[in-house]
Amino acid sequence: MVQVNKRDIVISILLSIVTCGLFMLYWQYCIARDVNEITDHRDDTSAGLVLILSIVTCGIYKFYWLYRTGSKLDETFVKIGRQNQNRAILFLLLSIFGMDLLVYSIVQSEINDLTPYGNVSINV
Repeated sequence: MVQVNKRDIVISILLSIVTCGLFMLYWQYCIARDVNEITDHRDDTSAGLVLILSIVTCGIYKFYWLYRTGSKLDETFVKIGRQNQNRAILFLLLSIFGMDLLVYSIVQSEINDLTPYGNVSINV
C-alpha cells in the first residue's frame, strides 16, 4: 500500500515553471500513483509506465491517461456521496488545449480533498 501525500499546489506550479516543465514529469508520476491508490485501481497502468508512455508517444497517451484519471475520480466521488462532475471530459479538453498545469492542479486538489489528514493511506 502506497502512502498518499497532500502536496502544495502553488509550490508544484512554481517548481514546474522554474524547471521549464521537468517537475511536471515528476508531478505526473506522483499524481498517477496517488490516483491509482486512492481510487482503488491499483492494477491499472503503473505511474512509471504512464510517464514513459506519455514521453514515448509525444503526449498522446497523456490525453487518454487524463481522461481515465477523471473517470476514476468521478467514480470515487460518487462512492463517497459527492456529485459526478464529468471530470474526464474537462481534463481531456483542457489538456488538448495545452493547459496541463491547470489539469494537474485540479487533480492535485481532488487528491488533497480525498486525503484530509495529510500522509494517510485511503481505502474507498
